[in-house]
Amino acid sequence: MAQSNSSDGFLSQPKGFSTKAIHVGQDPEQWNSMAVVPPISMSTTFKQHGPGQHAGFEYGRSGNPTRDVLERCLASLDNGRFGLTFSSGLGATTTIITMLQNGDHIVAGDDLYGGTNRLLRNVALKMGIEVDFVDLTNMQLVEQAIKPNTRLFWMETPTNPLLKVVDIRAVSEIAHKHPGIVVVVDNTFLSSYLQRPLDLGADVVMYSLTKYMNGHSDVIMGAMVTNDEAVYERLKFLQNAAGIVPSPFDCYLVNRSLKTLALRMERHKSNSLAIARFLETHPKVERVLHPGLPSHPQHGLAKRQTYGHSGIMSFYIRGGLEESSNFLKALHVFTLAESLGGYESLAELPSVMTHASVPLQQRQELGITDGLVRLSVGLEDVDDLIADLKQALDKA
Repeated sequence: MAQSNSSDGFLSQPKGFSTKAIHVGQDPEQWNSMAVVPPISMSTTFKQHGPGQHAGFEYGRSGNPTRDVLERCLASLDNGRFGLTFSSGLGATTTIITMLQNGDHIVAGDDLYGGTNRLLRNVALKMGIEVDFVDLTNMQLVEQAIKPNTRLFWMETPTNPLLKVVDIRAVSEIAHKHPGIVVVVDNTFLSSYLQRPLDLGADVVMYSLTKYMNGHSDVIMGAMVTNDEAVYERLKFLQNAAGIVPSPFDCYLVNRSLKTLALRMERHKSNSLAIARFLETHPKVERVLHPGLPSHPQHGLAKRQTYGHSGIMSFYIRGGLEESSNFLKALHVFTLAESLGGYESLAELPSVMTHASVPLQQRQELGITDGLVRLSVGLEDVDDLIADLKQALDKA
């Protein structure tokens, strides 16, 4: 882990990240053809030398050469030993929940992706699993939330869509005072390039690979990485038993995208910070939520814990639904659409889009109002993005 800070105040990247992204799991010698780019293996079944004597693969759901390449590369980028991929980010989350039993208890962050919130409220609770949503930035509340039957901590940091930064090390230390608790960090917003939760004490790091890790808005996939072999074996069993696996072609695409992850994240990082600074000066903007700004309440923690911030950010426009709708409909370079993390810039209104499934009372308590706009800042020229935001704000 980096010991010093970079010029922007965040942690400095240790050497070797891009080398791992390009080379780990990609050895040409593993293929008879010596292909430099790992081939796509679409076969659903594999010939065996004798009954029960296979060469590492037997059936496509249980394992696939293309998926294996990706899982090894993903694990290396988080300094992990084991990687697993799933058909979606929510598929990965579902697999984690399936590890639990009736009567177990989950402590979850109060500000989560709407789909995760819905899964915990409408699926986990019906399985007899208790769930408490807690502000994980408050360590006193974290301590108080633990029960004798607590088995899982689920956190996002930064959170979606309010960009709260959670102290991974502090929460992990509190949770691990109690044997049997697994700490999971959804690292989708930052990618393994900008934050590595396993280095900070988490047991499992989870991703919607759909977002920054793939970065091209053309794949739906999830992943988990861990150093805990027992947790890995449980998750690998469930990956196969529940069948929540990705296609080989999608694995090929994500493996391709990891090769440019570092380059893309640096551009996302610089573009979003420039836009955040612009928005803070605009009279129609009430407040900007970006961990790279000194005005962010956890700015200091973000600098100690991460290697920078990605392109995801939120801001409050002055007014309500009418003003935010006028703003979003007036955008030209930004596209009004859900999701995030692609090369293209997106804008959305969480209250009626990505977080519409979150109960109204919880949205109100958190501050997910009709004036809260979420941006996914892409890789376009930043001057064009700022000009687009300016003209749209003028029409709000």
